[in-house]
Amino acid sequence: MKKSLFTLACLSLVLVGCNNEKKDKMETEEAVVVADTTATETPEITEEPMDSVAMQKAWEAYMTPGEPHKMMAAEEGKWNNEMTFWMGPEETKATSTADIKMILGGRYQVGTYTGNMMGAELEGRSTLAYDNATNEYISTWIDNMGTGIGVLRGTYDEASKTITLNGSMTDPMSGKEKKVRELYTIVDDNTRRMEMFETGPDGKEVKTMEILMKRA
Repeated sequence: MKKSLFTLACLSLVLVGCNNEKKDKMETEEAVVVADTTATETPEITEEPMDSVAMQKAWEAYMTPGEPHKMMAAEEGKWNNEMTFWMGPEETKATSTADIKMILGGRYQVGTYTGNMMGAELEGRSTLAYDNATNEYISTWIDNMGTGIGVLRGTYDEASKTITLNGSMTDPMSGKEKKVRELYTIVDDNTRRMEMFETGPDGKEVKTMEILMKRA
């Protein structure tokens, strides 16, 4: 009798262990399924609502001409230019005229240059902008002496009344970009001076051009 009871007790323990093992296995599989589902779910991306009022104000500020544009507009008219070039040890002189206008509602300055340089007719175009967003001047130059475009950026110093512009131009000898720096000084209401400097292969900066502009 005792043996029979012992056998029944053993069987009961085995059945309970099997049930517990089966239960644990099912719970583990359910956890894995939940984990896989969670891992594959794509998080919802919410975009910040666009503030149309702020955007409108920003664009209005960006497009509205300010004091820098008034300073550029003060140069409208015709100018006579005395040009000096240093190409190597020799100094070369030339003359030209400039017709300066403001365009697109007083937002940009455009200059048309004509003259004679080393026996050849010179024709050039300049643009000058003041970017209200970056608070910098942007200058471009093209002429019939090349096929590239010069782009310079810089800021204005009220104390010296000078715009310092830095950028690059193509060196026709090497076909590579070379660093250039321009100093544009407001001497007085009827006089402007533009000085151009280039950085050579040795890293040294040399003055290559100066233009003295007198209002016609």
